[in-house]
Amino acid sequence: MTRSARRTRRTLQATGAGAAALLALSACSSSSDSATTASSSSSSSSSSSSSSKLSGTVTVFAAASLKESFTTLGKEFEKEHPGTKVSFNFGGSDTLAASITGGAPADVFAAASPKTMALVTDKKDTATAPATFVRNQLEIATLPGNPGKVSSLKDLTRSGLKVVLCDKTVPCGAAAQKALAASHLKLTPVSYEQDVKGALTKVELKEADAAVVYRTDVKAAGEKVTGVEFPESAKAVNDYPIALLKNAPNTEAAKAFIALVQSAEGRQVLTRAGFLQP
Repeated sequence: MTRSARRTRRTLQATGAGAAALLALSACSSSSDSATTASSSSSSSSSSSSSSKLSGTVTVFAAASLKESFTTLGKEFEKEHPGTKVSFNFGGSDTLAASITGGAPADVFAAASPKTMALVTDKKDTATAPATFVRNQLEIATLPGNPGKVSSLKDLTRSGLKVVLCDKTVPCGAAAQKALAASHLKLTPVSYEQDVKGALTKVELKEADAAVVYRTDVKAAGEKVTGVEFPESAKAVNDYPIALLKNAPNTEAAKAFIALVQSAEGRQVLTRAGFLQP
């Protein structure tokens, strides 16, 4: 082998060794970077999971007409967030509002009208601005099979027919009065009930022939009553607002529950119950 050939061979060997060393360093660096990135990602994920973990009880004050749909959403919330519990207080919106302004501990308030929500916001007892999440319309609930042959709001004024209304101070009662006024009708019920479930129960127990309630309550009652729609109900549709309360004991979980109510999943449950979208 000539001297020139030997020099060329040594040069190639040195070049090959250098390239191999560079490849090894590059692989080492890449592996180190990947490990660092994975570790950082894992740490970030763990931190996010930890910060988003909810626990404790969420106390929700909600209009009586929301009982079935909110109970369903409460169970779903507890399933999605192990370690949480949703406690409900259902009733007339005005009564619930009075309890909240009187200092009753609660996280969320869902009212059946902006007017009853205003009883709370006027006292500065909400932490967020109320947001309308659904609407509801009135319907007449009669005895099964409608033996009284009720087909209109005017039929409720017939002599001998026992009719029940919600109290005028609660949203379903105020809406009924608005519908009656729009029809220029006067109706004297056998009783005024403190919430819509109370009015419906009178018909279910056959203590009344009919009651003006929400379409959602007629749907929830199933075969226990027969529903009769009336056009004047379109003039008395109620908006339902929801808000986080100022002194909420469990703020983060309360926010998450409100988010569920306003989510696509929440809308689906509420629509299935007969509520209208805002």
